[in-house]
Amino acid sequence: MPLTFAAPGDSSRPLHVIEQGELDAWLEGQPDHVRAWVAGSSFTGALGSVLRIPGKDGVPEAALAGYGTAAARARQRFPLAAAATQLAPGTYHIASGLPEGAAETEALGWLLAGYGFSRYRDQTPKVAGLVAPAGVDAARIEVLAAAEALTRDLVNTPAADMGPVALEAAARDLADTHGAEIEVFTGGELLERNFPMIHAVGRAAAEAPRLIDMRWGTDGPALTLVGKGVCFDTGGLNLKPAGSMGLMKKDMGGSANVLGLAHAIMALGLNVRLRVLIPAVENSVASDAFRPQDILSSRKGLTVEINNTDAEGRLVLADALAYAEEAAPDLIVSMATLTGAARVALGPDLAPFYATEDRIAAALEAAAGPAADPVWRMPFHAPYEEMIEPGIADLDNAPKGGMAGSITAALFLRRFVTETPYAHFDIYSWQPSAAPGRSKGGLGQGPRAILGALPALLDL
Repeated sequence: MPLTFAAPGDSSRPLHVIEQGELDAWLEGQPDHVRAWVAGSSFTGALGSVLRIPGKDGVPEAALAGYGTAAARARQRFPLAAAATQLAPGTYHIASGLPEGAAETEALGWLLAGYGFSRYRDQTPKVAGLVAPAGVDAARIEVLAAAEALTRDLVNTPAADMGPVALEAAARDLADTHGAEIEVFTGGELLERNFPMIHAVGRAAAEAPRLIDMRWGTDGPALTLVGKGVCFDTGGLNLKPAGSMGLMKKDMGGSANVLGLAHAIMALGLNVRLRVLIPAVENSVASDAFRPQDILSSRKGLTVEINNTDAEGRLVLADALAYAEEAAPDLIVSMATLTGAARVALGPDLAPFYATEDRIAAALEAAAGPAADPVWRMPFHAPYEEMIEPGIADLDNAPKGGMAGSITAALFLRRFVTETPYAHFDIYSWQPSAAPGRSKGGLGQGPRAILGALPALLDL
């Protein structure tokens, strides 16, 4: 079901957004029957509450949506979205009460409240239609909603239906939609073309590993997005326990996020030369699985000692990042569900990122708030470099001790991007429990902040 705004028309009902504590002020100018109806209700403007107001003939003529207090709104990404699923069926337009600065965020949240993952069972929420609020670029918000829905669908799909082959198909579908070019290196071709670590990680799986390379645009600055596409992660020979393996269908969340972001960039027609690189693999157990203590060569020439086969995401990203930099783009951004350490540090809601330049961090931080896509900068802490240097090889994929795991992973990746401005996102890409505008399950984390930062970063 497309997430779109309703067409404006005479049939839409007015929706008044009421902040808690402001109900009496709103009632002062209302007709007697409205004042009497509200007085007989328990509506106070509390966040998430709604009240349908009948006309004199009993047919609903308007509705109120509680907007709560500033403190209550601070706890929700999309405060008004709670009303979308509680209102009577029909179409509404915002008649009063919505702060101008919140209109775009709340409009997006309303559309996202209509998302449901229905591939296996219809889970489409019953959401009232909304006419795009005045001053909102409706087409742009619909693109953002579609991009988020794409990301969620990809992450929510289990590995049986979203392995490397299906992930490639999803990328091809997106390329066909926007007229992008796509090239894929598969199986033994990865070795022939010097992607040894992507091949090593994925060679034990039933579906061959691959590197997906999509390109779009002929003018403007060059932007390369690299997304981790580990379609399922058993941990390899360092097998995960059952409790840690349960959500590993989402280990391709980095690729899902960059594909969603790529859709937004292309649909909005940004003046960039976009490239998307996705190493798509499954980290499986078989007789030819890579082993602890193996030393792998990388595309960049650096050797890597394998001290944990469950730290595989950085390996496939490393080859892709080295390949990305060979084309000398203006900016490289990688996205990956990379470390549990990032979740320990920031939990599931904040997207941690690393940046090689302060200007990149500043642009991302400035864009995150208006995009309702919170991010938090983490440090490339140079004194920890020695932790990823095992001595027997150039790099260690899993430093002992378990400290600073997200930082050491980011430092590892930075060894493969040495000349190009670079940002890395260590995301969770999963909503643990439902919230307004955010269904339980797959989630985009970081793409809207990145999209909002691109004009500053690439002089668009």
